[in-house]
Amino acid sequence: MKRLALTAVAAAMAGAAGLAGPASAETELVVVSWGGAYSASQQNAYHDPYMKMNPDISIVNDDSSSEAVAKLRAMNEAGNVTWDLVDVVAADAIRLCDEGLAEIIDHDKALAPAPDGTPASKDFGDLIVSECFIPQIVYSTTWGYRSDLLEKAPTDVCAVFDTATYPGKRSMEKNPINNLEWALICDGVDPANVYEVLGTPEGVEQALAKLDTIKDQVVWWTKGAQPPQLLADGEVVMASAYNGRLFSAIEEEKQPIKMLWDWQVFDLDGWIVPVGTKNKEAVMKYLHFATDTQRLADQAKYISYGPARQSSAPLVGKHESLGIDMAPHMPTDPNNAKTTLLYNYEFWADNRDDIDERFQAWLLQ
Repeated sequence: MKRLALTAVAAAMAGAAGLAGPASAETELVVVSWGGAYSASQQNAYHDPYMKMNPDISIVNDDSSSEAVAKLRAMNEAGNVTWDLVDVVAADAIRLCDEGLAEIIDHDKALAPAPDGTPASKDFGDLIVSECFIPQIVYSTTWGYRSDLLEKAPTDVCAVFDTATYPGKRSMEKNPINNLEWALICDGVDPANVYEVLGTPEGVEQALAKLDTIKDQVVWWTKGAQPPQLLADGEVVMASAYNGRLFSAIEEEKQPIKMLWDWQVFDLDGWIVPVGTKNKEAVMKYLHFATDTQRLADQAKYISYGPARQSSAPLVGKHESLGIDMAPHMPTDPNNAKTTLLYNYEFWADNRDDIDERFQAWLLQ
């Protein structure tokens, strides 16, 4: 009788477990990035392989990186951080680190060494611009144009400001970064002195005055996926965009778009771990995998951004599906990098909030 009763209880428990359905992943990581072709490259190179190796981990994408600083400030203020890992540009990583909103990383302890044993800190080198920042890629913001809608192909960035020769709408990112630098260059400022000039109130006003000359022809974008789509739809004839997004539109989608590399702006992008994440241990295990030499090289199979590790560069080969060599499509290729502006991380980390305020006021004028 006792044995039968125990058997019945066991059967009932098994039935209840069956009604509950299959067990879900133990840990859900919310990873914030930029969306579009860039997030797809991360999904293919990092997320999918890691989840396959670790079925107890579920990675959920959030395309809010363009709002990361404001949202992390708000989460911290509310005492409720719901993100686990955030992809940001280097200047924002510096700001978040300075404000105590990003975890300090011991790069050599937390990250994998290069295959030859070189410590991560040396493999990434001077691309580690903040003790909270883990570099992933070198990318550029540059210009694309519709070759079929312009009678004359533009050869330099100042064509953006020449609406007589190149009529039609332009698209620019809805923030001051890069736009003010290009405006000053095209207003005669020596590129070597751009940040010195921009560091003065008069320099900011000079740049905004140059932008005033095309303001009524600008369609503003806020998400990285928007400018290639605006170009593809013919809503604009020129657009500033991340070089990898333009690569995707040109090579994968076969859009009638061409690249204008003149005065492309080199920048860095990478990870920060937000202070307050409830899954720090799981995040650090994921980062050890996702930032190793092979994974960074793998991402270059899907998008034309240069891997941040020195040891990854020799492993960059052909596009995963197109079979084309990726090296000539990188912003660092000598044919593409004849005129480049190095983004000043410290300048924008120190001045972003003040210049943002002035830029937003200008937009409303």
